[in-house]
Amino acid sequence: MIPGFETIVEERIKAAQKQGRFDNLQGKGKPLVFDDSPVPNDLRMAHKILKNSGFLPPEIEIRKQMDQVRELMDHAEPASTEKSKLHKKLNYLMAKLDAVRSTGPGSTLVRGQYRTALLRKIK
Repeated sequence: MIPGFETIVEERIKAAQKQGRFDNLQGKGKPLVFDDSPVPNDLRMAHKILKNSGFLPPEIEIRKQMDQVRELMDHAEPASTEKSKLHKKLNYLMAKLDAVRSTGPGSTLVRGQYRTALLRKIK
């Protein structure tokens, strides 16, 4: 931490409180809800910031897509071509997830794409 930074932050928070900027916040007076995330504790804040900015780590984005495909499969007609296509897509996503988890070239590629998208967003 930068020396004096905490003092500046505290002063700004107190000034905002006096101005009433925190009076109408969503969820005021309600307990915080913590999600059970597979993200390690030391990376949770960074992941939360990225998530709030519209970015998800590749592994979590793929899991989200897999959940969507599974939901569609649950509502598809049994033995239909739609269900067959969804099953193929799910297999593809599972292979992609394995590639992201591994230390091989697949994970480097996906992380590189994630980094590029993130840098584009920041600029």
